[in-house]
Formats: sequence, C-alpha cells, structure tokens
Amino acid sequence: MKQFKLPDVGEGLTEAEIVSWKVKPGDTVKVNEIIVEIETAKSLVELPCPFAGTVTDLLVPEGTTVDVGTPIITVDDGTGAGDAPAEAPPRDDMAPAVPEDPSAIGTPTEDVAVEPGLIGGPAPGGRTSVLVGYGPRTTSATRRPRKAGTPGPTPAAASAAAAQQAVQTSMMTTPTPVREPELEQVAESAPGHTVGDAAGGNGARALAKPPVRKLAKDLGVDLSTVDPSGEGGVVTRADVEAAAGAGDLSGPGRGLHRREPDNQARETRVPVKGVRKMTAQAMVQSAFTAPHVTEWVTVDVTGTMDLVERLRSDRDFRDVKVSPLLVVMKALLLAVKRNPDINAAWDEAAQEIVVKHYVNLGIAAATPRGLVVPNIKDADQMSLRELAAALGELVETARAGRTQPADMGGGTMTITNVGVFGVDSGTPIINPGESAILCFGQVREMPWVVDGELAVRQVTQLSLSFDHRLVDGQLGSMFLADIARVLEDPATALLW
Repeated sequence: MKQFKLPDVGEGLTEAEIVSWKVKPGDTVKVNEIIVEIETAKSLVELPCPFAGTVTDLLVPEGTTVDVGTPIITVDDGTGAGDAPAEAPPRDDMAPAVPEDPSAIGTPTEDVAVEPGLIGGPAPGGRTSVLVGYGPRTTSATRRPRKAGTPGPTPAAASAAAAQQAVQTSMMTTPTPVREPELEQVAESAPGHTVGDAAGGNGARALAKPPVRKLAKDLGVDLSTVDPSGEGGVVTRADVEAAAGAGDLSGPGRGLHRREPDNQARETRVPVKGVRKMTAQAMVQSAFTAPHVTEWVTVDVTGTMDLVERLRSDRDFRDVKVSPLLVVMKALLLAVKRNPDINAAWDEAAQEIVVKHYVNLGIAAATPRGLVVPNIKDADQMSLRELAAALGELVETARAGRTQPADMGGGTMTITNVGVFGVDSGTPIINPGESAILCFGQVREMPWVVDGELAVRQVTQLSLSFDHRLVDGQLGSMFLADIARVLEDPATALLW
C-alpha cells in the first residue's frame, strides 16, 4: 500500500487545488497514467501516477486546496508494505537508487522498456525521467543483452520496476511540465458512473482535447451527452458551447468556482484563489511599491492596418495569425532598441537600476481562469514572422490553461490589449519586477486632419504606465512617441 503525495510541479509551489480526479476507488492504474488534475496559482497540471496498482482511497476531495507534500491518493501495489507512504530521498542524496527488496521487483530496472519522457524512461544525459524532472546523471550504461529464448518481463514486473525507480528518484531535480496528450478520452470519475458515447448509449468514451474538456467542466457539460461534430467523433469547442446553450464565453465570472446561489440569496461569494489570488497580490505589491506615471497618445494607425491586411495575404504568414497587436509588439521592441534604459528593473536591496539587454515581452491574456501574463523570451531577437508564431502559441496555451510557471517569470515589459473589449485606453498597473506596461486600445474610424483636410482614418489610443523611480518623464515620453511613429508609418522601422 502506497500513498502519493502532492509534488511541487513549479518553482516555489506551496499549495494546489484538486480540480478533478481521473480515477476512483477500485480502478487499476499503471505507471505514468494520469490520475488527477490540479490547479496551481499559475496553471492547470495533470499528474501521472509513479507506481502501478489498485486505487484504494482518494484522500482529498475535488475543490480542496492542500499543501505540497500532503498525501492525496492511496494505491495498493501488491507489495504488502502496509500504509507506508512512497517518498523520495532527500534532495542532497545524489547516490544512485538501490532497491531494498529486489525480489519484489521481479526483474532488473534496466530491462524495462519505458517510452522516453515518461516516468522511469530514458532522458538526456543518461538520466531517468521522474515525476517533475530528470533524475541525477549516471555513468553511461548499456542495456544487458537478452539471451535468445529468454522471456521478457511481464507487464506487472515492468510496472513495478518503473514504479520503484520513479519513487527512488522523483522530486530530486528542477520541475518540468507534465506531458500533455494531444487527445484524451474523457470520462466521469464519480463512483458508479457509466460513460456513454456522444450519441448516448454504447458505452464508448467521448473524445475531446484538453481545452475542450476544461471548457466542458467550466460550463457544467457532460461530454458523454454531447453530439460530436469533429473528425473521428471528436467533441469540438462549438459542440460544447451548443450543448451549454452559451455561445458567449466572455461573460463576467467565467471560470470562477462560484457557489451556487439559492433563490433567496442577495449576494454570491467567490473564493479568492489560484490565478485571481496571485494576480491580486502582485497588483497590490506593484501599486504600493512602484510610483506609477501614465501618459497617453492618440495615433492614426491607418498605415498599420494596411500593413496587417498585406501581411495576411503574404505567403510567409499564411500559417500564423496576423493582427494589429503583432505590429504593436514590433513597434515596442524597436522603441526599446532606441531607448534601452527603459528596459530595466529596480533592485531595492542593492539600490541599483538593472538595465537588461534582452526583452522578455509579456502579453496579458484573459483566460477562463483569470488574467495571466506569459512572456515571449528574447522577443527582441525575433523576426516579425517568428513573433507571430510565438504570439499564437502563447495565446493558445494560456486559453487552454496550460501556461507553465517558467513562462510567466522573468518578464521585462508587458503589453495589455484592451481594444479587443471595445475599450479606448486605461491606466494599467506595472507587473512587479518590470519598468513599464503599454496599453493598446481599440482601433476605430474617426475624423482626422490629413494635410490640412478632414478625412476618415483608423485611430487608436496608447497609454504607457512606467516606474518613475527609474524612468523619468523624458525617457517615458520618447519611448511612447517612438512606438506611435512606427504605428503611424511602419516604414519608419526601416530607418531604425
């Protein structure tokens, strides 16, 4: 009998919420099988089981937040080890793991063929994949040749060997994201629940991708009752929306874990946790630490909108999404090149201004779980085509709730696009550790004076909030003006 404890799946993680169990008591699990989905302060993560056996008890109910290291599930692995939990050795113990009872394993670990990247499988540098990273480097070893006619390990022995190795080496290194399958079979995990197919009856499991599955959970839709329209019987996002009768997913409170109000309730209380809790803490810290200054400029972006249309028809941009935000990103990066001192951070402890010679550009993304700000690493080194691809991947990952903690750390500057909500501008709060944030408003037709005559032009408004401890008014104004110049006339970029 073994207990699986909640691991640290991200740097500095102290707690996580159990979102949904993928197994129930009595189910048989294999090594690397996904058993639970958890929500950290930054992302949704699916955890695999590091050992094989039969689930005997789910120790933490769904919707409960627990600390790292708390036992969350008990699995009977058939070893008769009592209720002793499966634990990893201390982090400073870097000696190779040696099984205490080789007879319980059944066959040497090196004879087990586990797919690369899974628990117990091979990893770069002669290491072994563990739950959230790679184990210690080992000397180069070769697989012992098997004599002709010698039977291979049984599935039970293979699972036990992989489990032993995962338990001995897990949690010893830096975390890495759990691998996400491209397409998953979705089933209700409640005891006694029978899952039907999408047509509702033959016992087949409904097929859906992880973002669609998350959407269905948020909307309270049972995927087994949804008629699939995707190729191969896959349930699509549109299918879920149609089943929920909710075509608009941008309504207030989407994705929040709200208590169901009764008919007499005059108010609803929403627990502050996860992304919303982290965002609130960061914004309070920033607002009461960095002295904010905000400046505005109104820009004729007709030239930018014409460029966007040309890029959309360009064959080099056919497989990426091109939007005005892409040009704004490029304009900001060019402005940083001309005004490098704005790309800095304030070191309170050392009383120094740290000027950074790279730009990790953050993009504020509204997701069903709240606002997240992942950043594109070394965005200043990318071409416009590379930026478009990186932006598309960033947005898709964020909306699916799969943004990893490392993707949201180390940002140097941020853009928030409020124009998608029909808003002209705002006074955004700087992300902690950064020097400025640019707010991009909606683009709309307005009367504008061109060469002394009134004309209808595409116009937007930009606002820039910056930390006045390290960015004075002149630097902030020059930086904002340079962004406006590129958006007004994109050909200016050729001169810089």
